[in-house]
Amino acid sequence: MKRPSILYVTDLNYPARGRRYGDEDVRLTGRLREDFDLALCHPLDALSLMDGFDAVVVRNSGPVVNYTTAYEAFRAEALRRSVRVYNPLTGRGDMAGKQYLLDLTAEGLPVIPTVDTPDAVDTVLPAAPDDAEYVVKPKQGADSIGLTFTTRAGLAELAAGSEVLIQPRIDFRYEVSFYFVDQDFQYALYAPDPERRWELRPYPATAEDLAFARRFVAWNTLAHGIQRVDACRTREGALLLVELEDLNPYLSLDLLDEPTREAFTAAFRASIHGLLNA
Repeated sequence: MKRPSILYVTDLNYPARGRRYGDEDVRLTGRLREDFDLALCHPLDALSLMDGFDAVVVRNSGPVVNYTTAYEAFRAEALRRSVRVYNPLTGRGDMAGKQYLLDLTAEGLPVIPTVDTPDAVDTVLPAAPDDAEYVVKPKQGADSIGLTFTTRAGLAELAAGSEVLIQPRIDFRYEVSFYFVDQDFQYALYAPDPERRWELRPYPATAEDLAFARRFVAWNTLAHGIQRVDACRTREGALLLVELEDLNPYLSLDLLDEPTREAFTAAFRASIHGLLNA
């Protein structure tokens, strides 16, 4: 019988601090070939090649802000032609931009409070002293591209109509990421040193931690796909959502023990089969 065919989208040469995107995808595709006929392509080639495959799997393709026009063309055509894309293009997290941070703030969910105009700082964000710092980043940003820090006075200098997000600068103890395939938790990693966010270690997630993370996975309503729930632990001990990555989250599989890595890979393969059979 003919095996399903997969177009696997990745930028094997994408430069990332402390991470080797290409190595991760070489290892993953080696395992996926056990189930699928598979070809790798650069994200700029996905649009022209996707019609020849049963599904397109988008993995470590780099921040789409670096090739916005090409990505939007791929997305529009994939939706128009009903191409199976993994993750499905219905995600409500980073896949759709950063608007979700504003939406979650408005819904009162445990997220770093976020607004998009200086006028909203005093009405929506927690009260803060005059010398408090704020994080300003582009609505369509990724990988901290364009991120800056400023004071309340500096916010007043933002140009009218700027497409930015404004958040209070959180004094957190550490950042932690929870990794899911479909709705199922796989593993967690954290960065004990806030100044070295790329140095991750396995994290023993508690039931309370997982209840926090699952709240956002459920909110996103993706039936299939890989999601990474990024959060920070405040000095007071609470978790706040930093990012809901549902487009092409890096997985840091090289940091896992063999049983955990194998379990993730099996879940990933089963999830792709689930998408193809949906």
